[in-house]
Amino acid sequence: MNSKRKFIKINSHVVNIIINVFKKYKYLTFLLLFIIIGVIGFSLATPQVLKYIIDDYLTVGGKNLLFPALLYFSTIVLLGVFNFGKEGIITIFGQKIIKKIKEEMMNKLTKIPIGYLSTNESGSIVSRFSNDVEAVGSLFTSGIVSMVVDAFKIVGIVISIWLFSYKLGILVVLIIPVVYFLTKTFQQRMLKAQRLYRILTAKVNNHIPESINNLQMIKSFAKEKYMEEKYVEYLDESYEAMDKINFYDSIFSPLILILRAVVVAIVVILSSDKLSFLGLSIGSVAAAIELINNIFAPIENLGMELQNIQQSIAGIYRIDEFLNEEEEREKNINLTYEKIINNNLRIEVKNVNFHYASGENILENVSLNINHKESITFAGRTGSGKTTLFKLILGLLEPSSGSITISNVNVSEIPNNEKRKIFGYVEQSFSFIKGSVAEQISLKDEKIRNEEIENAMKFVGLHDYIITLENGYDTFASPNIFSQGQRQLLSIARAIVTSPPIMLLDEITANLDSETEEKIISVLRNASSERTVLSISHRLSSVLTCDRIVKLENKSIYYN
Repeated sequence: MNSKRKFIKINSHVVNIIINVFKKYKYLTFLLLFIIIGVIGFSLATPQVLKYIIDDYLTVGGKNLLFPALLYFSTIVLLGVFNFGKEGIITIFGQKIIKKIKEEMMNKLTKIPIGYLSTNESGSIVSRFSNDVEAVGSLFTSGIVSMVVDAFKIVGIVISIWLFSYKLGILVVLIIPVVYFLTKTFQQRMLKAQRLYRILTAKVNNHIPESINNLQMIKSFAKEKYMEEKYVEYLDESYEAMDKINFYDSIFSPLILILRAVVVAIVVILSSDKLSFLGLSIGSVAAAIELINNIFAPIENLGMELQNIQQSIAGIYRIDEFLNEEEEREKNINLTYEKIINNNLRIEVKNVNFHYASGENILENVSLNINHKESITFAGRTGSGKTTLFKLILGLLEPSSGSITISNVNVSEIPNNEKRKIFGYVEQSFSFIKGSVAEQISLKDEKIRNEEIENAMKFVGLHDYIITLENGYDTFASPNIFSQGQRQLLSIARAIVTSPPIMLLDEITANLDSETEEKIISVLRNASSERTVLSISHRLSSVLTCDRIVKLENKSIYYN
């Protein structure tokens, strides 16, 4: 019952995406089916042509061999062409499916609540975008299509041999499971050894940067010998794993060759004049031998293809699980800055409770009214929920119960592009994006003019420094061209460039020296005038004008 539910769940998103890709490219789908039929047909036709040449031309003297030679040559060439076409189209479909799945996942990521990131590590999410999606792509490049082709090849070869001699057909049918289980056993052990080798190689590779990054500590505490011994240990373990891979790889091919030679020898012996057990012509024997040689490759491939399919199904399940995640509340596109902001701007936090998924409450029954142009400082120990309350006010998180409104409008319903005009959020650290200095402030928002960016930079006192850079505001921004204090000023410039009426300051002077802090505070004094200001900082509360101090303790708030 559980497996059935799991299968139904898998079909809800990923399988539908795959089906839609095949529907969208109908002509390419029909071409793929045609090529698959061609691959199977010509792989079976080649031995039949060989039989025809031997029985009708080579055993009967005096006939012109030009036509059969060209026929055999053409069959082999066409088989190669169809195989090439199959691999090409499979690769194209695999890439189109990967592209579409990644597009759907990125679209989903933009709709997932920020709380999802609190309960899921970024590495796990990235793994779904990379490893799991690639696994789904391999479902076609080296999975289901190849498996279907190989399965039909095996069936076709068995039927062809059975038509030559049912006795030989029985022999081949008995051989197939032996070859399959032998192949599967070796592939499983080789895969296990390869996985172990990757893990151990990662240890070796991680040890080098770890040693370099901690070189001062290693020398200070005389741990050179220990680090060297660990490195040698990791190397030895990785070499042992590689030896296993090489052993399985080197022994498997000879075993298959020996088994193939034994089967061919049995066919030859049973077809000899003395025994004449199979009753085959010379051409039929030659064709049967070629068919037997051809049956080993698809049997070997099936084991790996089934393994790829199993990995792909696991990837499909994980992607589908991600696509089924609950989305943010739908935004009200009619809510604009102009409709929300007025002369009586008021923030109301009413009976708010909040907890992350399957966790205990971080905030309980929190209520707070914040008037227009009021300045409030939030105090409390680390982990008391101050930053979480900020994210709730910003609408990045939704309360588990209760409500947060601005001018009687629920913040969760406000579109994100309108929120930036309302809120100026200054975080503890500045996050760089890939782009120019100007784009660090605009975040590539085309509605923000260059004049507004320059005004924001002048306001925080960075304009004179920026114009000394090689390309001014068009200089590519990297962390090494800005000091810690300058990065904090950039964060303030980014927050105020849209002239928001509400400022939220989250411990922004925590990592600054006293001189830099004074400069930041001076800028904030100017930025805070005529705005509603919510701040988290004990040090700021003693310097900036503060109407109220709100303390968070035991999951709730208290007033000083």
